[in-house]
Amino acid sequence: MSLPTTLRRDPNFTWLMSGGVISALGDQFTLIALPWLVLQLTGDPLMLGVMVAVMGVPRAILILFGGALVDRYSPKRVLMLTKHANTLLLAILAALVLSGQASLPLVALLAIGLSLASAFSIPAGTSMLPHAVPLQLLGGANAAMMGMRQLTMLAGPLLAGLLFVLAGDGSAGSGDARGLGLAFAFDALTYLVSAWTLSKVRPLPAPAQDKAAPEPVLRAVGAGLATVWRDPRLRTAFLYWGLCACVIGGLMQVGLPLLASERLHGASALALLMGAHGAGALAGMALSGVLGKRRVVNLGITLLLVDGIAGLLLVPLGMVTESWQGMLLLVAMGVLGGFVQVAVFTWLQQSVPKAMLGRMMSIFMFVFMGLAPLSAAVAGWLASFISLATLFMGAGLFLTVAALLAWQFTPMARLADATPAAQQG
Repeated sequence: MSLPTTLRRDPNFTWLMSGGVISALGDQFTLIALPWLVLQLTGDPLMLGVMVAVMGVPRAILILFGGALVDRYSPKRVLMLTKHANTLLLAILAALVLSGQASLPLVALLAIGLSLASAFSIPAGTSMLPHAVPLQLLGGANAAMMGMRQLTMLAGPLLAGLLFVLAGDGSAGSGDARGLGLAFAFDALTYLVSAWTLSKVRPLPAPAQDKAAPEPVLRAVGAGLATVWRDPRLRTAFLYWGLCACVIGGLMQVGLPLLASERLHGASALALLMGAHGAGALAGMALSGVLGKRRVVNLGITLLLVDGIAGLLLVPLGMVTESWQGMLLLVAMGVLGGFVQVAVFTWLQQSVPKAMLGRMMSIFMFVFMGLAPLSAAVAGWLASFISLATLFMGAGLFLTVAALLAWQFTPMARLADATPAAQQG
């Protein structure tokens, strides 16, 4: 990806980019290793769903307060604290797995700790860039950061899959789980390195209008929620995305590990599936960069069309019997998602005042993370009674029908790209 010369020479961007890429690469190892470890410890899809819910619900609630704290203090301070916390928690988890002492209660406790840390690191991380690079460089910096993050979603799962093949994924018993322990250890190391790179970042001076006395946290959270509710565009988009995430997010967190376990070739197959989705998303972002703001009518129609097609691609995913079949479907879904991801992120950044950005990003993440953990528990419960094919088919049809209904009966179809001037208001 070609970067403007000014951006390449910006030291803040260089440190943020390098640390973000390293940390995101390590995260991919844990994203595969943690659900797989739970599945190997329990062998129960319901327990996997319950674990996802136990991790996700506290994070979803606290992420609203995380955004308020980011706006009250600074993204860098909050992000640095979470990096040190994640380093410690992952190191403990790695030691337990490598020593054969991992048990479900201990893993659950550490996983909840990681989840709580993410409630603060997510709004801090998504708010950090506007505080570190000049406004005129923000568009290129966003595109570069998101593109590199997607590249880690391709490379990370493939490297993790290779590690599990060489060192074991626990399928043959706890003595075969060395690869899982090494995955957690690697992620802990990446957090340590990214904390060092973050320490080199020097935040830009805040504009005078952003230096008002900070609000109490509860009042700040309420102000953020009120801002979303009063804006018909934000309110409609957030409600629609929350409904879709409630069904699709929970299904993917439970369905893909079960698919890899029951029909494919273990953790390495799960890594291939996730890597395929990352590759598709990266290609979709590249396509978005080439096409610019070309839309099917407008931004809203484009988003709904993408959702409808993605739902149709989700229907046959539960019927695959070979890894390559699932990879093809997930590559296509990744391309669609990557194509609109930059547009949605930029639209949100340009639709709210900068002083409200931390809270708005936390609400945005809450929409995707709030109900999805509960739906993961439901998906795990349903997987005990119905086939994976039926589970994926129902979710895919739901997404397609939801997109059609939103097109007919909500303002989503009239959503238009925001302009940078909107943020100045």
